[in-house]
Amino acid sequence: MTADKQGYPGSQHEVVREIAEQFESTLWIFQPTVDAVPTLWVDRSVLLDVLSFLKTLPRPYSMLLDLSGLDERMRVHREGLPASDFTVFYHLLSIDRNSDVRIKVALKADDLKLPSAISIWPNANWYEREVWDLLGIVFTGHPHLRRILLPWTWEGHPLRKDYPARATEFDPFKLDAARQDLEQESLRFKPEEWGMQKVSSDSDFMFLNLGPNHPSAHGAFRIVLQLDGEEIVDCVPDIGYHHRGAEKMAERQTWHSFIPYTDRIDYLGGVMNNLPYVLAVEKLAGIEVPDRVKTIRVMMAEFFRITSHLLFLGTYIQDVGGMTPIFFMFTDRMKAYDVIEAITGFRMHPAWYRIGGVAHDLPKGWDRLVRQFVEWMPARLDEYEKAAMKNSIVIGRTRNVAQYNKEEAIAWGVTGPGLRATGVNYDLRKARPYSGYENFDFEVPLAVNGDAYDRAMVRLEEMRQSVRIIRQCLENMPAGPYKADHPLTCPPPKERTLKDIETLITHFVGVSWGPVMPAGESSQLIEATKGINSYYLTSDHSTMSYRTRIRTPSFPHLQQIPAIIRGSMIPDLIALLASIDFVMADVDR
Repeated sequence: MTADKQGYPGSQHEVVREIAEQFESTLWIFQPTVDAVPTLWVDRSVLLDVLSFLKTLPRPYSMLLDLSGLDERMRVHREGLPASDFTVFYHLLSIDRNSDVRIKVALKADDLKLPSAISIWPNANWYEREVWDLLGIVFTGHPHLRRILLPWTWEGHPLRKDYPARATEFDPFKLDAARQDLEQESLRFKPEEWGMQKVSSDSDFMFLNLGPNHPSAHGAFRIVLQLDGEEIVDCVPDIGYHHRGAEKMAERQTWHSFIPYTDRIDYLGGVMNNLPYVLAVEKLAGIEVPDRVKTIRVMMAEFFRITSHLLFLGTYIQDVGGMTPIFFMFTDRMKAYDVIEAITGFRMHPAWYRIGGVAHDLPKGWDRLVRQFVEWMPARLDEYEKAAMKNSIVIGRTRNVAQYNKEEAIAWGVTGPGLRATGVNYDLRKARPYSGYENFDFEVPLAVNGDAYDRAMVRLEEMRQSVRIIRQCLENMPAGPYKADHPLTCPPPKERTLKDIETLITHFVGVSWGPVMPAGESSQLIEATKGINSYYLTSDHSTMSYRTRIRTPSFPHLQQIPAIIRGSMIPDLIALLASIDFVMADVDR
């Protein structure tokens, strides 16, 4: 790291200059990264001071977008970085600046403690629990530092490098009667553990368990309600029933073979899940993809935005009392899947994007199918708005229900339609375009009330804009290759493997072992179906990722539920769950 004209690394970034003016140079270190996100290591003694400073700047870093960590003990390529056995990072987002900053803290293995940041951002609660659960790092001052993704009876911290990554490395699992009783007992909800009272001066509270197997829970999600009659006094969301260890799996899969796993994060997002991952890998590799690849990726991503939103809208209306619309919406969803299948070969989980391109070129006749769809869909959306969203029952069940304002949304890390429903005009496709979105003409739908109704209307309008984007892809599809001409593109174009031995060797190595990515760190944020989805990759110059952090939008959205629903009725909770648009695979990973 060399000093620039102003005498210290990173001074080209405004936020680094602001920190340099406020804190002594001995308390922080700038780290260059491939993704160009300003990254600073700060001393643990000033961590909360730095975070509070960034939160209260005139143009603040007001959102804690992500908080996680990694076990550094087996990392070889750490040139220029502070000594660290474990690292915790805070990814902060400023909507006013449209910029990020990453704050890191180095920890020794025998002193894994940090002060909790809940007093600065309320959504730090679940993130800190996750870091303790998976890495064993303690956050002092946390009110409920207990497991969140794993059962409370679990032993060990799986994201540590000395924790096995494959089932064959464990002893055979045995569930005897005693262990089964222990597991069942661990699921018993104990109000006092959450600071809840069973009685008050004038009421006996009832505790209602909703889920984890209930149609209104939208997946394996459990929420325990503290009730005074039908009024919700408080509630405790309980997640982790769908946890599959996706981030741990990434440490044992090649860069290329992990792509199908990304499809299963938000399992309704399809290739939308591939996009942030392959873009982050391409930054590491230094790959610039052809314009045709960018446009194909945008087109297919928007198809999946439509299929996801159609499922949302149908189940949303069903949850608030309307049965008929979901059948029509599933019919349209199948029409979209017919196009997706014709182009990619699969429907829900194509795993079709590749490092440096897509799996194959657009097939003959793709344009006819796409044109039929974009001519069919707009009238259907108009019909849904008229017949469903203007229905008096839907309006009565959702208007002014489960409201929050933009300050509350930002404080809890809400992104996507849930944020834009409060009037915040922030869509990454416009704010910081990726994959060629800057070349498309479309609007960002907004609302103002931040209630269950507005969140649905924003998504309905987003589908109209997706159709508009797809039409532009259809009419302006660039010519050219469907893969980049780069040695780390995996796999290289098949026709070239038959012409020269170098490409054949590259193909063999890429498919057998996977490409070796340069050492470094890279991240990519995208505007996914449910909000901001990001992949933060750490490469140690290997065929596999050293650490893959997956930031999903649904995780903070569920954490916000108690703050929204206190004082409301049980039917309002159902409307809230319907309007969030979450899937538990996206929460639990």
